[in-house]
Amino acid sequence: MNVHFSEDFAGWPPEQTVFPIAGLDLRVLSGDHPFYLEQGEAIRENWERETAANPALFDGRMVFQRRLALTDSGIAGEGHVIPFSTFMWWRRQASRHGGIHLFAYPVLEASDGALVAIRMGSHTANPGQVYFAAGSLEPEDVSGDRCDVEGNMRREVMEETGLDLNVAQAGDRYYASHVRRTVTVLRLFRFGLTAEEMIERIHAHMLVADDKEIAGAIAIRSADPKAYPYNIAMLPVIDWYFREKQGA
Repeated sequence: MNVHFSEDFAGWPPEQTVFPIAGLDLRVLSGDHPFYLEQGEAIRENWERETAANPALFDGRMVFQRRLALTDSGIAGEGHVIPFSTFMWWRRQASRHGGIHLFAYPVLEASDGALVAIRMGSHTANPGQVYFAAGSLEPEDVSGDRCDVEGNMRREVMEETGLDLNVAQAGDRYYASHVRRTVTVLRLFRFGLTAEEMIERIHAHMLVADDKEIAGAIAIRSADPKAYPYNIAMLPVIDWYFREKQGA
């Protein structure tokens, strides 16, 4: 299949709109990302500032998209593995040109219709922000030369909350939204537990978790954008979910 990659999201739905996609094909290329090669000195200088302000930051590895395409078959991408410090510099750019951040949101739905999200700890890169348990695609999420998005979601949810997506009922399709050159891929996972029961399990997991990234869990029961200090990627998702739920 001939894929026409675009760097300006031409032909995509408007920003902060949730739309269905048929699938995902995210290829990981060998070699370094062009943004990393071009911005090396600025990346190093910014990382010194970032870690001076927050010494807990870790310069791990993640997958960063070079270009994306939206086709009838879904989202196709080509990316590279980069240091986290590269992403931290990229996201500070006003235009954010040079790359695209794509990550997966497993939308955790409780049996009572609430959504369950987490609040990030003060020592993380997004202190205090509320969003679904998720993380960037990492090298361990790559099988062959393709990203395993489902594997990423299962791993992140288990690490951060102790909940197992394998026991949840998965939605029948993927959705996506984008804002400021960040693409969120989402899928619903419905648990047979109430929101309070899920939150109790998450808080119990926090006591024994190796990586204590989260500061707690919350139940979302409305699309009110001011209910919590949401990450910007959350806003279209909660708006879409509660609008669909009400049959609008």
